Amino acid sequence: MKECYLYEKLPDKEVRCKTCSHYCLIKNNSFGLCGVRKNIEGKLYSLVYGKIIALNLDPIEKKPLFHFLPNSLVLSLGTVGCNFRCLFCQNYDISQITREDYCQEFGEERRIIGQEISKEKVIEIAKKSGAKSIAYTYNEPAVFFEFAFETAKLAKENNLKNIFVSNGFESKELIEKILPFLDAVNFDLKSFSEKFYQQVCGGRLAPVLETIERVFKSGIWLEITTLIIPGYNDSEKELRQIARFIKNLSPEIPWHLSRFYPAFKMSEVPPTPIEKLIRAYQIGKEEGLFYVYLGNVSLPEKETTYCPKCSQLVIKRDYYQGKIENFLQDGHCPYCQEKIAGIF
Repeated sequence: MKECYLYEKLPDKEVRCKTCSHYCLIKNNSFGLCGVRKNIEGKLYSLVYGKIIALNLDPIEKKPLFHFLPNSLVLSLGTVGCNFRCLFCQNYDISQITREDYCQEFGEERRIIGQEISKEKVIEIAKKSGAKSIAYTYNEPAVFFEFAFETAKLAKENNLKNIFVSNGFESKELIEKILPFLDAVNFDLKSFSEKFYQQVCGGRLAPVLETIERVFKSGIWLEITTLIIPGYNDSEKELRQIARFIKNLSPEIPWHLSRFYPAFKMSEVPPTPIEKLIRAYQIGKEEGLFYVYLGNVSLPEKETTYCPKCSQLVIKRDYYQGKIENFLQDGHCPYCQEKIAGIF
């Protein structure tokens, strides 16, 4: 266990967690919504500090990050637990097993599992593997913030980059604390509907939008992902709302549109039709976004980066074949010398 960084002590041994935008009020001997932070006699503890459930070497494009150190390797890690309860979660077997509502529904006990590992060992593995960065991913990094924060600080000292792959529901206090050590973020913008966030994810839209804006204004490299779920968030109106929100921040922010596949409590929902994905891609372009990509589907021409000025191909990707060809010259288009947004 590790005492949490971001919480407030209250009377009667209650505490207010300040790690995410739920700002859970937690009574003595009780858990926050995520199920991995526990109030023990008026002090809040992380139960997943250094308890890693997944540790893998990935291509950076898998995060997905297409404009951040392309064709490099990233060491990805995560724990159990999450502050959301997305009905479509692909990793529900690790993200939800610590939540009381999940355990009650499925007749299971709350479990804190994972392999013990030190932050020093994570750095050692990353350097030996040839990774250029570490990604805090698989589940929401806010729920294992203490370990992520300490690892990120040590990574910086060892010339490694740090990446958050996140649902964007962090507290403003967490974002302020982690920003000096982050180099890139991919936020899920799951919908532009408050109803969707409340009923499907167990969260709220406004804090996510605020976090995205806060991180963008900090200057950290930012990409955004939307999983398109048939009948839930795939209307043209909503897709345009998301595209316009991104465009108002910057047309240079890459937008990843991912294909949905049946999972968890949405096992009866069909996969996203290819034509719906292509239409979403077109909407992103129509709204003025320079870089729009399709994921979870083999359409290489929709994974490729084109120069926004001369329209020439500058980074060719075929993720399913593991092929990436980068034609940029010092981050510029080789044909018209236009600067391509990103960190190359």
